[in-house]
Amino acid sequence: MNYRYLGKTGLRVSELCLGAMTFGRQNEATEKESFAMMDRFVSMGGNFIDTANVYSTGISEEIVGRWLKERNRDDLVIATKVRFPMGEGPNDVGLSRKHVLSAVNASLRRLQTDYIDLYQVHCWDPKTPLEETLSTLNDLVRKGVVRYVGASNFTGWQLQRALDISRENRLEAFVCLQPQYNLLCRSTEWELIPLVLREGLGVIPWSPLRGGWLSGKFKRGMTAPPPGSR
Repeated sequence: MNYRYLGKTGLRVSELCLGAMTFGRQNEATEKESFAMMDRFVSMGGNFIDTANVYSTGISEEIVGRWLKERNRDDLVIATKVRFPMGEGPNDVGLSRKHVLSAVNASLRRLQTDYIDLYQVHCWDPKTPLEETLSTLNDLVRKGVVRYVGASNFTGWQLQRALDISRENRLEAFVCLQPQYNLLCRSTEWELIPLVLREGLGVIPWSPLRGGWLSGKFKRGMTAPPPGSR
């Protein structure tokens, strides 16, 4: 396994990041299967695991947490995310200070850890001032609860605005972007890739095989997807 620095940071992560979106999802990855995937991943030198609080409504984080409990925490880089609904209350969603602080504490409990290596905002929140979100993330880094912060699913102008506000106010800035990027989704190359190259951010593509379309199991002329596929 090869390792790279995450953006301009001194954090080294494996070139392959194990995504935990399907962990605990019905008819996809049971806890036993999820454990086996993580065991295999680290046995090959992987150290970077990415989940989110919304994946299976917290179950993915819980599975990672139970597996992580039997490991040396400092050997691994654990990433998770915040933004999408985690309940039915008016403040159970978004990037407000209230929701972010509640969400990070819940993620820490589920992951059974006292810090998160990479905490990412899962998507843009048009209802919350960006300064509120960024200052809250900055506080989490200052307290040691979060080591680095990143963004996912931002457009070019959204990411640039976030970086500019962080720079202007001397706040911890996003060190990486997690966009959808694969051979069937090349729009990431229009603005985002030039932007992250200029700003020195890392890129963590999600769905690099486009949900299985690029895995080789789908053939030209097929009339139906294989049984059991997503």
